[in-house]
Amino acid sequence: MVAQAFGERIKALRTAQGLSQEKFALSINMDRTYYASVESGKRNISLNNIVKIAEGFNLSLEELFKGL
Repeated sequence: MVAQAFGERIKALRTAQGLSQEKFALSINMDRTYYASVESGKRNISLNNIVKIAEGFNLSLEELFKGL
């Protein structure tokens, strides 16, 4: 399932940077509960929000989706 794999990918990136969900969500102007639902694979995220996440990790979209 793509949503689950994407959630696992962004969780791994976030934890590797030592950030809480709250700190990362705030840094990209996203509600923490929304971000948490994306990480858990329960949300069908929009392209605009995927771009926000990629930019928050300083990654291209290609890099963000690498391995999915």
